[in-house]
Amino acid sequence: MSPVLRPRLHLALAAVALTALAACGPATLPPAGVVNDPDEQANRAMHDFNVGVDRAIVRPVSLGYGQVVPEPLRIGLRNASSNLDQPLYVVNNVLQLRLQDALQNTFRFLVNSTFGLGGLLDPATDMGIFAADTDFGETMHVWGISEGGYVVLPVLGPSTSRDTVGLLVDTAMNPTRLAFSTPESDYITGLSVTDGLNTRYELGNEIDRVYYDSPDGYRQARILYLQNRRFELRNGGAVDYLDPYAESQEAPYLDPYEDPYAQ
Repeated sequence: MSPVLRPRLHLALAAVALTALAACGPATLPPAGVVNDPDEQANRAMHDFNVGVDRAIVRPVSLGYGQVVPEPLRIGLRNASSNLDQPLYVVNNVLQLRLQDALQNTFRFLVNSTFGLGGLLDPATDMGIFAADTDFGETMHVWGISEGGYVVLPVLGPSTSRDTVGLLVDTAMNPTRLAFSTPESDYITGLSVTDGLNTRYELGNEIDRVYYDSPDGYRQARILYLQNRRFELRNGGAVDYLDPYAESQEAPYLDPYEDPYAQ
């Protein structure tokens, strides 16, 4: 086995073992109407840290990125980053036994990699082949593992215990990253960073309103994350940003504290 792949595979096995241990625990859910946030004090401190990092670094850099880099190039880099995520989607599709989604994502990856200049273009979408986005957090949800407590991660922001484990597993087992070593893997990381900056730029107004205009940005971010994530898991697809300040919403209101396993 390649010495480059060996430590990454060991990390992947360790992450899977951690997940297996989590699966042995009871899939308990927070009581109705209650947010499971046992570490709120630490989470609030991390939220304040993230706001500081956003104000000092992420927000100004994303504004510069969005204003300097032409939109066609930003879209191309976003497409390339998304295309490199497709193999990971396929792995999770298979683990969820959603084989049709796995085939769809595989075909999309092949089409965009071949006819889309390595993913810079997105001919698959023009052909009606859309991404079935997923992650290992959703895989654990399908397996019946509860979301656990609310967590705020450094820089990355809102998450849950389950989604944090999912992020670690996805990072360790990403086929694209396992297939490449330095410097190719550094290019992949660079694409992920530019994608994050582009997202911050495109959602700048919404994020600013939560971080800087809300009377309690921590609580607002927590509600938005839980509401959107649970809605996403229930429907198995991406959801639009839900503006908590709008007087009316096109989508019906979804209780962010509602049991996501309820039928």
